[in-house]
Amino acid sequence: MIKFVAAALWIVAVTLGAVFYSFQAAANKPPVDPAKPMLGGLDYVKTDVISVPLLKDQRVQGYFLTRLVYTVEPKEAAKMSVPAAALISDQVYSYLYGNPLIDFTQYDRLDLDAFRNGIRDSINARIGEKLVQEVLVEQVEFLTPDDIRDNAVRRRETSAAEAAKKAAPPPTSH
Repeated sequence: MIKFVAAALWIVAVTLGAVFYSFQAAANKPPVDPAKPMLGGLDYVKTDVISVPLLKDQRVQGYFLTRLVYTVEPKEAAKMSVPAAALISDQVYSYLYGNPLIDFTQYDRLDLDAFRNGIRDSINARIGEKLVQEVLVEQVEFLTPDDIRDNAVRRRETSAAEAAKKAAPPPTSH
């Protein structure tokens, strides 16, 4: 019986020692650094395709199409009274119309870094805080009116061919 009491006291002492040690070790941990951008803690929000007609000399030169992904702090985004997607779309329009130096017809002079940083900086300046951490380009295209016309013609020809194929009577076997 004494052996059982001694074993029970030994188990209680070891358990208390382990609990005491774990609390001491947890209290002495170094502070955790906040999450770094691109490593977590940010929300990644994808926009719909944004289509901006580009005007020059009172004529449509083409259509700029883009789909962007932007990173925001979740706490800051929750404070907004305007939907972030609407704000991003508005800033893309404002940025493209406010920067006549951007010419999407000359692909070799297109600076995507300047475009991304300009969008980010214009949004943050408009809000007055650093809401958007990074703007990522998922899709960017420039279509001229001729490209759009060619695509429309191809769609009509394809539709007409499919309609003719459906309307044709099936071949009969004699």
